[in-house]
Amino acid sequence: MFQTLSEYSASSWKGSNEYDGLEAVVAGIADGAQLIQAKVRAAVLAQAVGTTGEINVQGEVVQILDTFSSDTLVRTLSESGRVAAVSSEEIEETVVVGDSPAHQYLVQMDPLDGSSNIDVAISVGSILGIWKRQADEMITDSTLLKKGTEQVAAVYTVYGSCTMMVVATRENVQGFTLDPTDGIFRLTNPDIRIPEKNSCYSTNEGNFKGLDLGTQKAVEELRSTYSLRYVGSLVADFHRNLLKGGIFLYPSTKKSPEGKLRLMYEANPLAFIAEQAGGAASSGKERILDIEPKKLHQRCALIIGNKDVVERTVSVMDR
Repeated sequence: MFQTLSEYSASSWKGSNEYDGLEAVVAGIADGAQLIQAKVRAAVLAQAVGTTGEINVQGEVVQILDTFSSDTLVRTLSESGRVAAVSSEEIEETVVVGDSPAHQYLVQMDPLDGSSNIDVAISVGSILGIWKRQADEMITDSTLLKKGTEQVAAVYTVYGSCTMMVVATRENVQGFTLDPTDGIFRLTNPDIRIPEKNSCYSTNEGNFKGLDLGTQKAVEELRSTYSLRYVGSLVADFHRNLLKGGIFLYPSTKKSPEGKLRLMYEANPLAFIAEQAGGAASSGKERILDIEPKKLHQRCALIIGNKDVVERTVSVMDR
């Protein structure tokens, strides 16, 4: 019998000073994930596919399900009683939940990564980074500008052929699959480690001409060594590479010199998970988790996956 998420949480985090209250935060994410996956699966029939007509803080068109997912996770995280503040790709300003001693965690999230792919039935997901709030720390946007190394946990969910939630704490990555018969997440992929053998590279080859010469050489080397596997949904590409081995690249381009992915709620959480599973993550210039954030919606480049291949790729880019 597979261990349930609540059973795992009780045995792993309760009684721990470092993770005090984390089980409630992760349970809140699990509750939100169940609601989101149900909405995603019924999106076409429920006429929930398409845009709201609004533009978010990123300058991107907002999908109907982006708003639903963001609102849902803000609510379930708030109801956990342990989250002090939440920031989201879809929200310009930080949502302050509470500042009592019980509100120990800060969460930053991409509530529905890849949402523009839902109408063609491609896997999408949610990405969340979790930081600890310092005692008596006032909550402002700047409160959330903490380096990735300070994360205590990170979570992503994939809504695809099944709904899977991957939870990482220090040197510990566990995969839980939603059982559709009872709505319970069960531990199906314990102690995840990125396989030693890198099986593929994932990048948008359509951007090749917009890369600098060093990055072009790195991509050419990957192209001559590995098979291309690219979904175009970050969480789906990362999930495959985490379980099967691989490297994902979204480097800076002439059009987006700072990179296009968001540091605080895409790159940092996935970098944390990758490192706990034995992998690595770089911007091409520095370790992702070492980047000093300057603003909430900061963008960066991302090279992530098998540690040896990431290091080799970055070294070629630097030549």
